[in-house]
Amino acid sequence: MSVESIQAGKQLPSIAPEIKNHESRPSKPRQPELTALLVAVTVIFAIFLVVPMVIVLAKSFQTGNGSATLENYAAILARPEFFTSVLNSLKVAAAAALVAMLLAFLLAYAVNCTNLPPKFKKAIALLTQVPMLLPTITYGFAIIYSFGKEGLITKLFGHQLFDIYGFNGLLIGYVIYTLPTCFLLINNSFQFVDKKFIIVSHIMGDSHIKTFFVTTVRPLIGTMCVAFIQSFFLSFTDYGIPTSVGGTYDVLAMTLFNQMLGSIPNFNRGAVIAVFMLIPSIISIILMTILEKYSIRYSKVSQIDLPEGKKRDTFCAIASVVVLVCVLSVFAVILLIPFVEMWPFKLNFTFSHITGIFADSELTAVFTNSLYVAVMTAILGCLFAYAAALVTSRSKLPVAAKRFVDSISSIINTVPGMVLGIAFLFTFSGTPMQNTFWILIIANMIHYFATPYQMMKDSLSKMNASWETTAKLMGDSWFKTIVRVVTPNAWPTVLQVFGYYFVNAMVTISAVVFLTGAKTQVITTKISALQHLAKFDDIFALSLLILVTNLVVKGLIALATRKKPIKAKATEAAAATVKQGARKSAEQIAAGSFALPPINPRSHGRSVVTGIASGVVAAILVAFGFGAFSGTAAASQQVVIYTNADDEAVAAFEHALDDNGYKGKYIMQSFGTSELGGKMLAEGKSLEADMLTMSSYYVDSAQERNHMFQPLTDVKSKLLKTNVNTTAPDYRSPTTAQEGAIFYNTEAIKQAGVPVPTSFKDLADPKYKGLISVPDMEGSSTGWLMVQAIAGAYGTGDEGRQILTDIYRNAGPHLEQSGSGPLKSVRSGEVAIGFGLRHQAAADKKKGLPIDYVDPVEGNYSLTESVAVLDKGSKTNPLAQKMAGVIIDQGRKELLQTYPTPLYQGEKEPANGSKYPKTFDKPLTVDLLQQHQDFSEACKRAAKEA
Repeated sequence: MSVESIQAGKQLPSIAPEIKNHESRPSKPRQPELTALLVAVTVIFAIFLVVPMVIVLAKSFQTGNGSATLENYAAILARPEFFTSVLNSLKVAAAAALVAMLLAFLLAYAVNCTNLPPKFKKAIALLTQVPMLLPTITYGFAIIYSFGKEGLITKLFGHQLFDIYGFNGLLIGYVIYTLPTCFLLINNSFQFVDKKFIIVSHIMGDSHIKTFFVTTVRPLIGTMCVAFIQSFFLSFTDYGIPTSVGGTYDVLAMTLFNQMLGSIPNFNRGAVIAVFMLIPSIISIILMTILEKYSIRYSKVSQIDLPEGKKRDTFCAIASVVVLVCVLSVFAVILLIPFVEMWPFKLNFTFSHITGIFADSELTAVFTNSLYVAVMTAILGCLFAYAAALVTSRSKLPVAAKRFVDSISSIINTVPGMVLGIAFLFTFSGTPMQNTFWILIIANMIHYFATPYQMMKDSLSKMNASWETTAKLMGDSWFKTIVRVVTPNAWPTVLQVFGYYFVNAMVTISAVVFLTGAKTQVITTKISALQHLAKFDDIFALSLLILVTNLVVKGLIALATRKKPIKAKATEAAAATVKQGARKSAEQIAAGSFALPPINPRSHGRSVVTGIASGVVAAILVAFGFGAFSGTAAASQQVVIYTNADDEAVAAFEHALDDNGYKGKYIMQSFGTSELGGKMLAEGKSLEADMLTMSSYYVDSAQERNHMFQPLTDVKSKLLKTNVNTTAPDYRSPTTAQEGAIFYNTEAIKQAGVPVPTSFKDLADPKYKGLISVPDMEGSSTGWLMVQAIAGAYGTGDEGRQILTDIYRNAGPHLEQSGSGPLKSVRSGEVAIGFGLRHQAAADKKKGLPIDYVDPVEGNYSLTESVAVLDKGSKTNPLAQKMAGVIIDQGRKELLQTYPTPLYQGEKEPANGSKYPKTFDKPLTVDLLQQHQDFSEACKRAAKEA
């Protein structure tokens, strides 16, 4: 008899024949509880996944005039870079998934199949999960600040180890990102592999290799393949890492990002890309079905001592340490940078970044919101994943019903968080769920369902399948059996699922960034806003806060699961029940002779009190989720102001409002330009804000699409009328003019031995190759300032096209998707020269950083941001118009100190004004933006082909 046959269950004891005969009489067992769970799970998926994704699918066929055609598909497929990005995504995602799965297996094997010290094993299990405790938006920054030219690890080795942009950077980021997920899946399944077969294999004289593959790899092959699929789709759909280190290696997620959140959002074409990203889900559904055949179920998992293996243990210990050091060293900078004044220029020790976090009352509220959302997501997510896993692994419901849940799990894997967020935005705008915590909680539950479900399913499917049947014959209810027998055995997995949901809810950005409101902001959306403001020190400080919070939660979970008395007792009790049932007649069992003992009256009383207390707590949590405690009646009358402005502009707005009697009468909420633009275009008049300040061309586009703004009535200042771009329609008034400039790292440019460029034509010189960073116009409107200057000075013909092409060639992988990206690269020493917003470079110079700037001779072109008041009919807040007037009439004096471009009559340019202020000779409309973007795309293609 072989080990394989023993594993297959041929030698396992069966239930007594009389019980089997008793069970076989009903043709189809009735399971009303599981049927109800199936219905509940189906309804939740229908409302919160199917309907939103159908709306996204419908959007993919819609055109600007509302008709349904294949125009969007034709436009996307006509772009040659689309197929390049698809192929690149498949390559790097598959490579990352394979590496992550193998490393996760190694670590899980060291934890479960060696005689290493228990504390060492626990350390491996905990440290492997550290990367998932951080938001992915910081991964790219961590890689740059670790392995970049001025990175921490680079300084330790004395030279840069490898190029971090493109395939290399993506592979590193994706492996680190998905390793914890793979480990959780494989490690969880390892707990249900019966290790007695290792002993049996040795006794039967099998070789070490055969023993390894038959007793360890064979039972886990299904889970390992699932881990590969999970890792692949997490990598395939992530856009945070490519934003920082993708370089010129185009991936599909960035193509989607640019369509959804670029300088010209096109949700319809973005929906087309989302549909293409869903196609692989069909393959994954087929694979999951096939992998089910490789799942091995053990009647009982034996707790035995493993055979001695010093070579095995030594190898696993060394390999595990090497893997963990390589992974965690990337995040060492997160523990360092928050405590230095300014990396890498001012390395003085300081607590200012940390104390600044706790001194900010707004941030304290945001952190509280994050904790609430994370806790509720974890609680409800556990219940939801548990219910779905019971349906598929502990029921005799039709196979089609089980495959439905499995298929949904596979599909969720392929839905990018950004797409899900947009889908929720389209679906629930204008409903009671809009701008509540519940929309964030449900989005997180759905977005992260796949891994918790697989963990719960693996755990439940490995348990003895006869427990519920035997308990039912003994007279116990299904619910009591689940609570008293199944759940205690699954409790360690339940806690792991809780931790998984909690930490992902704490670190997620893409799924919630469109869904938060003024009173429901979470900490990761704050990080996203800081990225646009180039406040990278604050980003690392907030990331450290998230890390500490998640470490505390994971530590508590590890503490709660360090002992396993409940599982052992429950397993013994279940086994005893089966033996008793086998010895007694079916009639005795059915009569209830062996039912579980009655509940003690005192215990019942305590249960009542506990139930009441739990109900009260649940009611409070639910009410909070809908904003019941968002403030007083007076607070509900506050004017909600959405803004994409920098801190200096926000401070000027607040000073003007506070000094004119409006202190405490408004809520100012900051967003990134892309995120706020997406909300404006999607929500229209349903937007929570009463007024907003935003890029003017975005305001114009939103007004054209949604007719959502009122004419301004209280602005008294008169605009200058020197050209077409200093005029404005009656529904908006410019607050600032954002100018572009060339800036440089004074130390890095000396090391490079090149002169300071004074023009865009200089930047096209080959001697600057690899030394410059510029924003990509497709991803950021800041890049439009450079394109305007080149088009204005040299035209869009051969000369202008050649200059822009050469600039893109010189930038190489440092063509950034964010307007603040070039400044980040210049600060970190990755490049010597960049182009971006003039006032940000001026602020760095004022702080004493080795940053300086020059005004390009082609001109400091500018984009305005404007204030506008939403038209909500009878619900329009009357104070909004007055506050808009105050911001313009009283706030412009302070704004001019940072944004020194006169916009209104009577204003004078301050001493820090730009040398060559210019405006484009055509109105800055979305149509012109599209023309210039087409010009830019042609130059990008030419630069890549050269």
